[in-house]
Amino acid sequence: MKTPRLPLEGSCLCGMVRVSLSASPLLTLACHCRGCQKLCASDYSLTAMFPADSFSITGDVARGGLRSKGREHFYCHSCLGFVYSRIAGADERINLRISVLDDAAALPPFVEVMTDEKQDWAEVSVAHSYCRFPETAEDLQRLMAQYSKGWP
Repeated sequence: MKTPRLPLEGSCLCGMVRVSLSASPLLTLACHCRGCQKLCASDYSLTAMFPADSFSITGDVARGGLRSKGREHFYCHSCLGFVYSRIAGADERINLRISVLDDAAALPPFVEVMTDEKQDWAEVSVAHSYCRFPETAEDLQRLMAQYSKGWP
């Protein structure tokens, strides 16, 4: 994996929300759950985990999406483009939609999750695949350590 040049920059569709990241991603994922399929109007959602303290945002965002326990999804207030998520208990990280980045192609997914809900025809080239999620915090840490060493 070629390390992207920092800072990483991006915006929502209308450009009213801008993001900047001063650190490389901790992990990149493709999520095949039905919730992500519906939230993103796609076969899966592409997400990059970043340290929360590396993330800055300008513009107005609104909470939306599932509003489910443990997850908050944030959208541009103007164009309603999905920008990022926060997961309860993981306050040190944010999950940015990779498509928001100006150089989205630089961050291919390393892991796919929720493959038990994926569309039969949806294929993603990844190093690791999970029917649900990595089972433990140690599994997630191991994946992040492997990702930081580069791939493919």
